[in-house]
Amino acid sequence: MYILGIESSCDDTAAAVLKDGDTLLSSVLSSQDEIHSRFGGVVPELASRRHLENIHPIVSKALHEANIALDDVNLIATTQGPGLIGSLLVGFSYAKSVSYRTGIPFIGVDHMAGHILSVLLEQQVEFPFVALIVSGGTSSIFRVDGYNEFQHLGRTRDDAAGEAFDKVAKLLNLPYPGGPHVSATAGNGNGSAIRFPRARLEEGSLDFSFSGVKTAVLNHCNQHKQKNQELHIPNICASFQEAVVDILAEKTLKAAELQGIKTLVLGGGVSANNRLRQELKTRCTKAGYNLHVPSPSLCTDNGAMIAFAGYHKFQLLGQMEYDEDVYSRSILG
Repeated sequence: MYILGIESSCDDTAAAVLKDGDTLLSSVLSSQDEIHSRFGGVVPELASRRHLENIHPIVSKALHEANIALDDVNLIATTQGPGLIGSLLVGFSYAKSVSYRTGIPFIGVDHMAGHILSVLLEQQVEFPFVALIVSGGTSSIFRVDGYNEFQHLGRTRDDAAGEAFDKVAKLLNLPYPGGPHVSATAGNGNGSAIRFPRARLEEGSLDFSFSGVKTAVLNHCNQHKQKNQELHIPNICASFQEAVVDILAEKTLKAAELQGIKTLVLGGGVSANNRLRQELKTRCTKAGYNLHVPSPSLCTDNGAMIAFAGYHKFQLLGQMEYDEDVYSRSILG
């Protein structure tokens, strides 16, 4: 069985071919960083226009690298949400159109399900497990009892972790995309130099809030500028990163403790952050938990995770109806 996975939820156009639900034959991605870098963030209209230009060539390349034709495909899986509506519509409409013309079944996939399950493309992980998904659009904790069984345990109430990284990068005049540059700059700084706040919210809450630490960075910079004091950018980046990582790790392990689960999974674009990986691994080892993290290529948006999640959703529900539409917020849990 050949599954074509299509991802267009934000600013990356991606496609992949998966065989029999477990063998990745190809994975192709076209980034839009060059387009959006001049604006310091993703411009939705420009993103959707570039998806329109890229979608067919990227799908064709994925099929070519997998050495199969479109007629060989048995299922088309595509991101249905969450994400930018204009971007989602390009991939979702393309998948529906191809399905309608060829008769190949298609299925819409929740982007979060793709990130949650992406590690299973590489590693054996037993259910149930607790998953921390962190990206530019979300910071969420899930309990996962099966390929299609997700329970939301905690989520961000304002900025997602990746969004906070990008906003701090813009504040510090670091290049776009900001998250990786903050992380790289932090490597030359001292994470204990500045004590930025950690928002723990009310007792027992597994939700996140990163708007406060972002504002604290802004205030720190303004205070130094008013006193004509030089900003130590590496220390700011390291201390900011430490505050975010501290809360992400703390609440994820708390969720695992409350659920009585000793297997943890990390996913999403920010899961490529080395400091987050290191801190989670250290805390999991100390607590006797098992941590599973996908390789960096499966952390960021990609078609492989959509193909994998779509394959398992199709096994449960069968083909999706053509009148389905995209959505901007995750419907999991």
